[in-house]
Amino acid sequence: MNDRSALPELASRAVGGAVVHANDELFAERENLIKPAAPAYQPYTFGHKGQVYDGWETRRRREPGHDFALIRLGLPGIVRRLVVDTAFFTGNYPPEVSVQGAAVDGYPSPAELLDADWVELLPASPVRGDAENSFDVDTALRCTHLKLCMHPDGGIARLRARGEPVADPRWARGEFDLAALEHGGHVTGCSNMFYSSPSNLLAPGRAAVMGEGWETARRRDDGNDWVEVGLAAAGVLTAAELDTSHFVGNAPGWATLSGVDGRVADPADPAAWREILPRTRLQPDTRHRFRLHSGAEFTHVRLDVHPDGGMARLRLHGTATADGHADLVRRWSAAVPPEYARAVLLDCGVPADTAAELAAASGPDADTALAAAFR
Repeated sequence: MNDRSALPELASRAVGGAVVHANDELFAERENLIKPAAPAYQPYTFGHKGQVYDGWETRRRREPGHDFALIRLGLPGIVRRLVVDTAFFTGNYPPEVSVQGAAVDGYPSPAELLDADWVELLPASPVRGDAENSFDVDTALRCTHLKLCMHPDGGIARLRARGEPVADPRWARGEFDLAALEHGGHVTGCSNMFYSSPSNLLAPGRAAVMGEGWETARRRDDGNDWVEVGLAAAGVLTAAELDTSHFVGNAPGWATLSGVDGRVADPADPAAWREILPRTRLQPDTRHRFRLHSGAEFTHVRLDVHPDGGMARLRLHGTATADGHADLVRRWSAAVPPEYARAVLLDCGVPADTAAELAAASGPDADTALAAAFR
């Protein structure tokens, strides 16, 4: 899907994001910035410090400078669109905002993050009050953290960072979930997303409520709904999980899985797809797990639900092919700074001299050596 607004949300608490620091949050807590739900407002609801806002709000500055918050992304990746939502902030929103990104390995403290090498994703830009302010971002950096700045102060209800998750090669080897957002799985097509995004199917963890899954409108014809997933890497599937948790009266009756290897066939050709899981009956509010035995290599998988309904999660476990794994490592290495790559290689037990050499090298031979380091 080319629509940036349909890309997965990288910062949301629903995918593990956190606001780890703010220099000021006197009026409203920084954690509100990444709540999955849309902002809410109750007029004339006052606390000790004033009107209660569902957002992050700082005091009025009386000295030079600006306010900022540090966000750890739940899904590290390449940010393609930022949405600074100032909903319900009408006379107290910031005139301008800016956003920087950083790539930092491990679990840095706020003090360590402040010393990171920050890259500008969005220069200081005007925003409107009580509005969703959208900005497209042009970057190749795999960000692990964002720095949201208000110039000079004010309130922001939500920050949405939509983009492309990029897998950490340390956690994408052996058998892993080839469809997971955190590994680079992504939705490439969908018949219907009336109630919720199909990307929810690939999100981390279990769905807490029905709204955290994918649900279609009720069909009134003889067709069925489907979603197509591009795998994180070409691979061989060994197990599938079709989870209808929380879908009680609106789960699909049946489901099928099919796949195609886009390296040798055209996914747009219906004849290129082969069966992975035959038409199988599903139960409501149930986590279904199936062993898969096709042994074939796939780059894309299609889930068909019959005739319609909702599903909480789709998991597709398997092992990447050698070239699929190499592509995954190549995407990661092209999106991280050399110092970051060196730190990750050291964590994998690669000797310091070799890690520095691999992190700085480029070209096909370097790609092959780097992929071998993560095998």
